[in-house]
Amino acid sequence: MQPTGRAGWDDERLQILIGRLLRWGVLLSALVVLTGGVLFLARHGREHPDYSAFRGEPEWTRHPGAFVHALVHGTGQAWIELGLLLLMATPVARVVLSVFVFLLEGDRLYVGLTLVVLAVLLYSLWFSG
Repeated sequence: MQPTGRAGWDDERLQILIGRLLRWGVLLSALVVLTGGVLFLARHGREHPDYSAFRGEPEWTRHPGAFVHALVHGTGQAWIELGLLLLMATPVARVVLSVFVFLLEGDRLYVGLTLVVLAVLLYSLWFSG
């Protein structure tokens, strides 16, 4: 594909940009999960798990404000969950990036198709559970 639009995007440049986005998203999420694992083990590494009683997810996982509070206070589980959220957000960011690139190219068909893909992704994330 020859460069089109004002930005001069071509397939190779787009693939490099998307590859970098995906690589950095995965690396960042892995770093955050590793940080959470270290924090969790530092606080709970010597504890023995009690499998006799089921305990569900902590209440702070259901409320964004409480989640941020847990992050600020160095709760390892919160940092691990943030890393997993970043990992899930990485392919969504890839689709959002594609929408902007197609907008810059002036390719309305691909903008529309990519917006449909984005809608399906967001719907599946919000209403899957």
